[in-house]
Amino acid sequence: MNTWIKTILLLVAAAVVTRLLPFSEYFRNVNTFIHELCHAIVTLLSSGHVVFIHLFEDHSGVTYSALPDNWRMIPVSLAGYIGASVFAWLLFRWYARGKQQSGLALLTVLASIGLLLFVRNEFGMMWCSGFIALSVLAMVIRWPQVRDAYYLFISFICLVESVLTPLMLVIVAVDEPVAAGDAANLAAVTGVPAIAWAVVFLIVALWCGKVSIGELFPHGRKARGRAR
Repeated sequence: MNTWIKTILLLVAAAVVTRLLPFSEYFRNVNTFIHELCHAIVTLLSSGHVVFIHLFEDHSGVTYSALPDNWRMIPVSLAGYIGASVFAWLLFRWYARGKQQSGLALLTVLASIGLLLFVRNEFGMMWCSGFIALSVLAMVIRWPQVRDAYYLFISFICLVESVLTPLMLVIVAVDEPVAAGDAANLAAVTGVPAIAWAVVFLIVALWCGKVSIGELFPHGRKARGRAR
C-alpha cells in the first residue's frame, strides 16, 4: 500500500481513537499551546515584544505581539502551524529513540516558561498548571508503561491536531479568507492569497505526519529499542 495512503488512514484512525479516549479534550490544548509558544519565541527572535498568550477551552489560542516592522510578521505567522507540526514529529522521534523522559521534561519546561512569562488568561494559566503537574507525575511514576502510554497519548494528539488545524484553516481560507488567522496575516503582508499559505501549512503538516509515523513504524531498517 502506498505510504501516503497508509499515513492518511493512520491519521484518520488516530483522530477517531484520541477523541474517544478520556480527557482527550483537555490534552488537545497541548498543540494549541505549542502553536502559540512558537509564535512567541519567533516574535522574540524577531526583536518583537510578546504582550500575552491566551488559551481557550475550545482549543483556540491567540498570541498578541508588537513587532517593529510589518515584514517580521512573516516568520512569526509561519512559526505557529509549522512549529507545531515539527514538534509533533520531534515527540515521535524521541519516542523511537527511547527518550520519553526527555520529551516529558521538555514539555514541562515549555509549559512552565509559558506560564511564567506569557500565558495570562485564567483558563490558560489553570491549564498550564494542570499540565505541568500531570507531566511531572508521569516522569516520577514507578511504572514506565504508564509514562510511555501518557507520552504516546500526547504525541498522537499533537500529531492529529497539527494536521487537522491547518486542514480547517484551508476550509476557512476558501470560505472567508480574512478570517483565516495566520494565513490571513501572511496574505496581508505578502499579497499571496490566504488559501496558498493554508495549503503550505497543510502540506508541511502532512509531511511531518508521514515522517512521524515512519518513526513509530519503521520499515526497511531495524527498529530502535524503547526505554524501559
